[in-house]
Amino acid sequence: MFTGIVEDIGTVKTLQSDKQSMEITVVSKKMIEDVKLGDSIAVNGVCLTVTRFNELELTMDVMPETVRATNLQQLAVGDPVNLERAMSANGRFGGHFVSGHVDGVGKILRKRPLANAVYIDIELSKELTSYCIPKGSITIDGTSLTLFHVEENGVTVSLIPHTYKETILGMKKIGALVNVETDLVGKYILHQLKSRQESPTITRDFLAQNGF
Repeated sequence: MFTGIVEDIGTVKTLQSDKQSMEITVVSKKMIEDVKLGDSIAVNGVCLTVTRFNELELTMDVMPETVRATNLQQLAVGDPVNLERAMSANGRFGGHFVSGHVDGVGKILRKRPLANAVYIDIELSKELTSYCIPKGSITIDGTSLTLFHVEENGVTVSLIPHTYKETILGMKKIGALVNVETDLVGKYILHQLKSRQESPTITRDFLAQNGF
């Protein structure tokens, strides 16, 4: 589990990939301070498992489903990536609950500076926006953000100067793809509501037809 508070911007050192899977090595002194084999690291919001590390870098495997469903497949050597270690039980919880399981990919349509903020419009599928509400939470490339505006096919988020500077979102250009994870709690609630709507109404006839 993560919080969406990016701890470091790492740099992709090597990429080994075939048509389905990848192995990625990232340089980050911050991430290796207390790393162990098997630890979870969020890379652009994608939960990956550490398979090797040394005093400067860590290596992680990317499974076929993750390659297919995220923007990691577009990474190149030298690219910056948002990094976050799994949250600790005794630490501050400054973002929101982030699983590291990306729901889909969005596209940056526009970036608009306004006073000390930067508004970013992101194109999303209708399926993803169904989990979004104004003032709710969303994770973009591993960064916990508040939804400023929600439409059927997209959302708008607002970045403060610190977030714009300390994450890769400030470097992203128009047309760039971003990993999106919608609010975990909202997904559970909507799933339960849909399940109830699909469940048959219990009536005398229903009970009789089922042997009661």
